[in-house]
Amino acid sequence: MRIMHVLNHTRRLNGNVHAAVDLACAQAKLGNTVCMASGGGDFDGLLARDRVETVFVDQQRKPLTVLKSLWALRRLIRDWKPDIVHAHMMTSAVLSVPACRLSSTPLITTVHNAFEKSAVLMGLGTCVIAVSEAVGKSMQERGIAASKLHVVLNGTIGSARFEGRDRTPAALRSPSILFVGGLHPRKGLPDLLEAFRLAHKEYPGSHLYIVGGGPFEAAYRQLAGETGCASAITFVGPIDEPFPYMLGADIFVLPSHADPAPLVLPEAREAACAVIGTDVDGIPQLLGFGEAGILVPPRDPQALAAVLCDLLADPARLDMWKAKSQLHINNLTIERVARETLGVYRSALSPGAEVVPA
Repeated sequence: MRIMHVLNHTRRLNGNVHAAVDLACAQAKLGNTVCMASGGGDFDGLLARDRVETVFVDQQRKPLTVLKSLWALRRLIRDWKPDIVHAHMMTSAVLSVPACRLSSTPLITTVHNAFEKSAVLMGLGTCVIAVSEAVGKSMQERGIAASKLHVVLNGTIGSARFEGRDRTPAALRSPSILFVGGLHPRKGLPDLLEAFRLAHKEYPGSHLYIVGGGPFEAAYRQLAGETGCASAITFVGPIDEPFPYMLGADIFVLPSHADPAPLVLPEAREAACAVIGTDVDGIPQLLGFGEAGILVPPRDPQALAAVLCDLLADPARLDMWKAKSQLHINNLTIERVARETLGVYRSALSPGAEVVPA
Protein backbone atom coordinates (compact mmCIF):
# COMPACT_ATOMS: atom_id res chain seq x y z
CA MET A 1 0.00 0.00 0.00
CA ARG A 2 1.18 3.55 -0.74
CA ILE A 3 0.64 5.63 2.39
CA MET A 4 1.19 9.37 2.80
CA HIS A 5 1.23 10.81 6.32
CA VAL A 6 0.67 14.55 6.69
CA LEU A 7 2.03 16.17 9.84
CA ASN A 8 2.68 19.78 10.83
CA HIS A 9 6.29 18.96 11.77
CA THR A 10 8.52 16.13 13.00
CA ARG A 11 10.05 17.74 16.07
CA ARG A 12 10.68 15.89 19.33
CA LEU A 13 8.76 16.18 22.60
CA ASN A 14 5.34 16.12 20.95
CA GLY A 15 3.18 13.03 21.50
CA ASN A 16 1.30 13.43 18.20
CA VAL A 17 4.60 13.52 16.32
CA HIS A 18 5.99 10.52 18.19
CA ALA A 19 2.88 8.47 17.40
CA ALA A 20 2.90 9.40 13.71
CA VAL A 21 6.63 8.75 13.29
CA ASP A 22 6.34 5.40 15.07
CA LEU A 23 3.44 4.41 12.83
CA ALA A 24 5.09 5.46 9.57
CA CYS A 25 8.27 3.50 10.34
CA ALA A 26 6.30 0.41 11.42
CA GLN A 27 4.23 0.52 8.23
CA ALA A 28 7.39 0.71 6.12
CA LYS A 29 8.80 -2.25 8.04
CA LEU A 30 5.67 -4.23 7.12
CA GLY A 31 6.46 -3.69 3.43
CA ASN A 32 4.38 -0.64 2.58
CA THR A 33 5.65 2.39 0.64
CA VAL A 34 5.42 5.32 3.03
CA CYS A 35 5.88 9.08 2.71
CA MET A 36 5.85 11.79 5.40
CA ALA A 37 4.80 15.27 4.22
CA SER A 38 5.63 17.76 6.95
CA GLY A 39 7.41 20.94 7.91
CA GLY A 40 10.41 18.84 8.90
CA GLY A 41 12.21 18.41 12.18
CA ASP A 42 14.28 16.17 14.43
CA PHE A 43 12.97 12.83 13.17
CA ASP A 44 13.64 13.27 9.44
CA GLY A 45 16.90 11.33 9.70
CA LEU A 46 15.19 8.47 11.52
CA LEU A 47 12.42 8.37 8.91
CA ALA A 48 14.95 8.21 6.07
CA ARG A 49 16.84 5.41 7.82
CA ASP A 50 13.62 3.42 8.07
CA ARG A 51 12.80 3.91 4.37
CA VAL A 52 10.12 6.55 4.87
CA GLU A 53 10.36 9.23 2.20
CA THR A 54 10.22 12.77 3.59
CA VAL A 55 8.82 15.73 1.65
CA PHE A 56 8.82 19.28 2.98
CA VAL A 57 5.40 20.95 3.10
CA ASP A 58 5.34 24.13 5.21
CA GLN A 59 2.20 24.03 7.37
CA GLN A 60 2.54 27.22 9.39
CA ARG A 61 -0.77 28.97 9.99
CA LYS A 62 -0.12 32.08 7.89
CA PRO A 63 -2.56 33.05 5.10
CA LEU A 64 -0.02 33.06 2.26
CA THR A 65 1.74 29.95 3.60
CA VAL A 66 -1.57 28.07 3.84
CA LEU A 67 -2.37 28.81 0.18
CA LYS A 68 1.09 27.65 -0.89
CA SER A 69 0.77 24.55 1.25
CA LEU A 70 -2.59 23.66 -0.28
CA TRP A 71 -1.08 23.83 -3.74
CA ALA A 72 2.06 21.92 -2.72
CA LEU A 73 0.07 19.14 -1.05
CA ARG A 74 -2.34 18.89 -3.99
CA ARG A 75 0.60 18.54 -6.39
CA LEU A 76 2.35 16.02 -4.14
CA ILE A 77 -0.73 13.79 -3.91
CA ARG A 78 -1.19 14.01 -7.68
CA ASP A 79 2.41 13.03 -8.39
CA TRP A 80 3.06 10.54 -5.58
CA LYS A 81 -0.33 8.81 -6.01
CA PRO A 82 -0.97 7.47 -2.51
CA ASP A 83 -3.68 4.91 -1.83
CA ILE A 84 -4.31 6.62 1.51
CA VAL A 85 -3.54 10.02 3.05
CA HIS A 86 -3.33 10.03 6.86
CA ALA A 87 -3.43 13.37 8.73
CA HIS A 88 -2.49 13.62 12.41
CA MET A 89 -3.05 17.26 13.37
CA MET A 90 -5.80 19.78 12.82
CA THR A 91 -3.81 21.91 10.35
CA SER A 92 -2.65 18.89 8.37
CA ALA A 93 -6.22 17.56 8.24
CA VAL A 94 -7.71 20.85 7.02
CA LEU A 95 -5.02 21.12 4.33
CA SER A 96 -5.56 17.53 3.25
CA VAL A 97 -9.35 17.65 2.80
CA PRO A 98 -9.51 19.63 -0.49
CA ALA A 99 -6.40 17.94 -1.90
CA CYS A 100 -7.83 14.48 -1.20
CA ARG A 101 -11.24 15.35 -2.58
CA LEU A 102 -9.73 16.64 -5.83
CA SER A 103 -7.79 13.39 -6.26
CA SER A 104 -10.51 11.09 -4.86
CA THR A 105 -8.02 9.77 -2.29
CA PRO A 106 -9.41 8.53 1.05
CA LEU A 107 -8.35 10.68 3.99
CA ILE A 108 -7.77 9.09 7.39
CA THR A 109 -7.51 11.37 10.42
CA THR A 110 -6.31 10.48 13.91
CA VAL A 111 -7.72 12.24 16.97
CA HIS A 112 -4.82 12.40 19.42
CA ASN A 113 -6.15 15.17 21.69
CA ALA A 114 -9.93 14.96 22.04
CA PHE A 115 -9.98 17.65 24.74
CA GLU A 116 -9.08 20.31 22.15
CA LYS A 117 -12.10 22.11 20.69
CA SER A 118 -10.60 21.90 17.20
CA ALA A 119 -10.53 18.09 17.41
CA VAL A 120 -14.02 17.99 15.88
CA LEU A 121 -12.42 19.07 12.58
CA MET A 122 -10.78 15.64 12.40
CA GLY A 123 -14.26 14.37 11.55
CA LEU A 124 -13.63 15.62 8.00
CA GLY A 125 -11.77 12.39 7.28
CA THR A 126 -13.23 9.46 5.37
CA CYS A 127 -12.43 7.42 8.48
CA VAL A 128 -11.48 8.76 11.91
CA ILE A 129 -9.12 6.91 14.23
CA ALA A 130 -9.50 7.44 17.98
CA VAL A 131 -6.44 6.56 20.08
CA SER A 132 -8.56 5.06 22.89
CA GLU A 133 -12.12 3.99 23.56
CA ALA A 134 -12.61 7.12 25.66
CA VAL A 135 -11.58 9.33 22.75
CA GLY A 136 -13.96 7.48 20.44
CA LYS A 137 -16.84 8.03 22.85
CA SER A 138 -15.94 11.71 23.20
CA MET A 139 -15.91 12.22 19.43
CA GLN A 140 -19.30 10.51 19.04
CA GLU A 141 -20.70 12.87 21.67
CA ARG A 142 -19.37 15.74 19.59
CA GLY A 143 -21.25 14.62 16.50
CA ILE A 144 -18.88 12.35 14.57
CA ALA A 145 -20.78 9.34 13.23
CA ALA A 146 -19.95 6.03 14.87
CA SER A 147 -19.74 4.48 11.41
CA LYS A 148 -16.67 6.62 10.65
CA LEU A 149 -14.89 5.97 13.95
CA HIS A 150 -12.30 3.27 14.57
CA VAL A 151 -10.46 2.81 17.87
CA VAL A 152 -6.77 1.95 17.56
CA LEU A 153 -5.23 2.08 21.03
CA ASN A 154 -1.84 3.78 21.22
CA GLY A 155 1.23 1.60 21.66
CA THR A 156 4.96 2.29 21.43
CA ILE A 157 6.81 -0.89 22.32
CA GLY A 158 9.22 -1.86 19.56
CA SER A 159 9.07 1.52 17.80
CA ALA A 160 11.89 2.73 15.57
CA ARG A 161 12.52 5.66 17.91
CA PHE A 162 13.67 3.21 20.57
CA GLU A 163 16.06 1.08 18.53
CA GLY A 164 19.44 1.02 20.23
CA ARG A 165 18.11 2.89 23.26
CA ASP A 166 20.11 2.89 26.49
CA ARG A 167 18.72 0.18 28.78
CA THR A 168 20.98 0.96 31.70
CA PRO A 169 18.79 1.87 34.70
CA ALA A 170 19.40 5.32 36.14
CA ALA A 171 20.83 5.27 39.66
CA LEU A 172 17.85 6.51 41.69
CA ARG A 173 17.39 6.63 45.45
CA SER A 174 15.04 3.81 46.42
CA PRO A 175 12.17 3.67 47.03
CA SER A 176 11.79 5.94 44.03
CA ILE A 177 8.68 7.53 42.55
CA LEU A 178 8.83 8.89 39.00
CA PHE A 179 6.78 11.35 36.95
CA VAL A 180 7.50 11.90 33.24
CA GLY A 181 5.50 14.52 31.35
CA GLY A 182 5.00 18.13 30.41
CA LEU A 183 4.92 20.61 33.26
CA HIS A 184 1.51 22.14 32.69
CA PRO A 185 -1.79 21.84 34.60
CA ARG A 186 -3.35 19.05 32.52
CA LYS A 187 -0.75 16.58 33.81
CA GLY A 188 -1.72 17.14 37.45
CA LEU A 189 1.75 17.44 38.93
CA PRO A 190 0.61 19.61 41.89
CA ASP A 191 -1.59 16.69 42.98
CA LEU A 192 1.44 14.40 42.98
CA LEU A 193 3.53 16.91 44.91
CA GLU A 194 0.86 17.09 47.61
CA ALA A 195 0.46 13.29 47.64
CA PHE A 196 4.21 12.87 47.96
CA ARG A 197 4.28 15.37 50.85
CA LEU A 198 1.74 13.23 52.70
CA ALA A 199 3.46 9.93 51.86
CA HIS A 200 6.92 11.25 52.71
CA LYS A 201 5.80 11.96 56.29
CA GLU A 202 5.21 8.22 56.70
CA TYR A 203 8.13 7.05 54.55
CA PRO A 204 10.90 9.67 54.77
CA GLY A 205 13.29 7.50 52.76
CA SER A 206 11.19 7.87 49.60
CA HIS A 207 12.26 10.13 46.75
CA LEU A 208 10.34 11.77 43.89
CA TYR A 209 11.90 12.37 40.45
CA ILE A 210 10.22 14.73 37.99
CA VAL A 211 11.31 14.40 34.35
CA GLY A 212 10.04 17.00 31.88
CA GLY A 213 9.82 20.68 31.21
CA GLY A 214 7.14 23.22 30.50
CA PRO A 215 5.74 26.68 31.19
CA PHE A 216 4.84 25.93 34.82
CA GLU A 217 8.23 24.59 35.88
CA ALA A 218 9.07 27.59 38.06
CA ALA A 219 5.68 27.45 39.78
CA TYR A 220 6.00 23.72 40.42
CA ARG A 221 9.51 24.11 41.79
CA GLN A 222 8.11 26.67 44.22
CA LEU A 223 5.35 24.24 45.23
CA ALA A 224 7.95 21.54 45.79
CA GLY A 225 9.92 23.92 47.96
CA GLU A 226 6.83 24.44 50.14
CA THR A 227 6.24 20.73 50.80
CA GLY A 228 8.77 20.50 53.63
CA CYS A 229 10.51 17.63 51.83
CA ALA A 230 12.13 19.52 48.94
CA SER A 231 15.42 17.67 49.45
CA ALA A 232 13.59 14.45 48.48
CA ILE A 233 12.30 15.92 45.21
CA THR A 234 14.52 16.09 42.12
CA PHE A 235 13.58 18.06 39.02
CA VAL A 236 15.52 16.35 36.22
CA GLY A 237 14.30 18.66 33.46
CA PRO A 238 13.38 17.77 29.86
CA ILE A 239 15.44 14.94 28.36
CA ASP A 240 15.18 13.13 25.03
CA GLU A 241 15.33 9.66 26.55
CA PRO A 242 13.63 9.16 29.94
CA PHE A 243 13.56 5.35 29.67
CA PRO A 244 16.61 4.79 31.95
CA TYR A 245 14.72 6.67 34.69
CA MET A 246 11.76 4.34 34.21
CA LEU A 247 14.07 1.33 34.42
CA GLY A 248 15.50 2.69 37.67
CA ALA A 249 12.20 3.68 39.27
CA ASP A 250 10.05 1.62 41.61
CA ILE A 251 6.77 3.47 41.07
CA PHE A 252 5.62 5.46 38.04
CA VAL A 253 2.79 7.98 38.58
CA LEU A 254 0.73 9.78 35.95
CA PRO A 255 -1.75 12.05 37.82
CA SER A 256 -3.33 13.62 34.70
CA HIS A 257 -6.59 15.53 34.71
CA ALA A 258 -7.06 14.76 30.99
CA ASP A 259 -5.02 12.41 28.80
CA PRO A 260 -6.44 10.73 25.67
CA ALA A 261 -3.90 7.86 25.49
CA PRO A 262 -0.49 8.87 26.86
CA LEU A 263 2.44 7.16 25.13
CA VAL A 264 4.45 7.30 28.36
CA LEU A 265 2.36 4.53 29.94
CA PRO A 266 3.40 1.75 27.54
CA GLU A 267 7.00 2.80 28.19
CA ALA A 268 6.56 2.71 31.97
CA ARG A 269 4.96 -0.70 31.71
CA GLU A 270 7.73 -1.97 29.43
CA ALA A 271 10.22 -0.83 32.10
CA ALA A 272 8.29 -2.93 34.67
CA CYS A 273 7.45 -0.09 37.04
CA ALA A 274 4.53 -0.39 39.40
CA VAL A 275 2.19 2.08 37.68
CA ILE A 276 -0.37 4.45 39.18
CA GLY A 277 -2.60 6.48 36.86
CA THR A 278 -5.71 8.58 37.19
CA ASP A 279 -9.04 7.16 36.09
CA VAL A 280 -9.50 9.56 33.17
CA ASP A 281 -9.75 9.29 29.37
CA GLY A 282 -7.51 6.60 27.87
CA ILE A 283 -5.40 5.92 30.97
CA PRO A 284 -7.61 3.06 32.26
CA GLN A 285 -7.49 1.26 28.91
CA LEU A 286 -3.68 1.54 28.75
CA LEU A 287 -3.56 0.02 32.26
CA GLY A 288 -5.86 -2.87 31.42
CA PHE A 289 -8.71 -1.16 33.29
CA GLY A 290 -6.90 -1.70 36.58
CA GLU A 291 -5.31 -5.10 35.92
CA ALA A 292 -1.87 -3.79 34.94
CA GLY A 293 -1.79 -0.61 37.00
CA ILE A 294 -3.54 1.06 39.90
CA LEU A 295 -6.24 3.61 39.08
CA VAL A 296 -6.98 6.56 41.38
CA PRO A 297 -9.49 9.42 41.10
CA PRO A 298 -8.14 12.57 39.43
CA ARG A 299 -7.52 15.70 41.51
CA ASP A 300 -7.43 13.63 44.73
CA PRO A 301 -3.99 13.86 46.38
CA GLN A 302 -5.22 12.04 49.50
CA ALA A 303 -6.29 8.99 47.48
CA LEU A 304 -3.01 9.02 45.59
CA ALA A 305 -1.03 9.33 48.82
CA ALA A 306 -2.88 6.33 50.27
CA VAL A 307 -1.89 4.17 47.30
CA LEU A 308 1.72 5.38 47.48
CA CYS A 309 1.81 4.47 51.18
CA ASP A 310 0.39 1.01 50.47
CA LEU A 311 3.17 0.31 47.99
CA LEU A 312 5.93 1.86 50.10
CA ALA A 313 4.81 -0.11 53.17
CA ASP A 314 4.87 -3.53 51.53
CA PRO A 315 7.77 -4.57 49.24
CA ALA A 316 5.86 -7.72 48.27
CA ARG A 317 2.86 -5.65 47.15
CA LEU A 318 5.18 -3.34 45.22
CA ASP A 319 6.75 -6.32 43.46
CA MET A 320 3.30 -7.70 42.69
CA TRP A 321 2.31 -4.51 40.86
CA LYS A 322 5.62 -4.44 39.01
CA ALA A 323 4.81 -7.95 37.76
CA LYS A 324 1.23 -6.94 36.91
CA SER A 325 2.56 -4.21 34.62
CA GLN A 326 3.57 -6.99 32.21
CA LEU A 327 0.05 -8.42 31.81
CA HIS A 328 -0.97 -8.45 28.11
CA ILE A 329 1.88 -6.06 27.36
CA ASN A 330 2.09 -7.32 23.76
CA ASN A 331 -1.09 -5.35 23.13
CA LEU A 332 1.00 -2.17 23.43
CA THR A 333 3.38 -2.83 20.52
CA ILE A 334 3.69 -0.51 17.54
CA GLU A 335 3.36 -3.50 15.21
CA ARG A 336 -0.17 -4.11 16.55
CA VAL A 337 -0.97 -0.42 16.03
CA ALA A 338 0.37 -0.54 12.45
CA ARG A 339 -1.61 -3.66 11.51
CA GLU A 340 -4.86 -2.36 12.98
CA THR A 341 -4.35 0.98 11.19
CA LEU A 342 -3.83 -0.82 7.88
CA GLY A 343 -7.18 -2.49 8.51
CA VAL A 344 -8.79 0.96 8.84
CA TYR A 345 -7.17 2.01 5.55
CA ARG A 346 -8.61 -1.01 3.75
CA SER A 347 -12.09 -0.19 5.05
CA ALA A 348 -11.78 3.29 3.53
CA LEU A 349 -10.73 2.13 0.07
CA SER A 350 -13.32 1.48 -2.60
CA PRO A 351 -14.11 -2.21 -3.19
CA GLY A 352 -12.36 -2.23 -6.54
CA ALA A 353 -9.11 -0.63 -5.37
CA GLU A 354 -5.97 -2.65 -6.04
CA VAL A 355 -3.80 -2.77 -2.95
CA VAL A 356 -0.67 -4.79 -2.27
CA PRO A 357 -1.21 -6.39 1.18
CA ALA A 358 1.40 -5.81 3.88
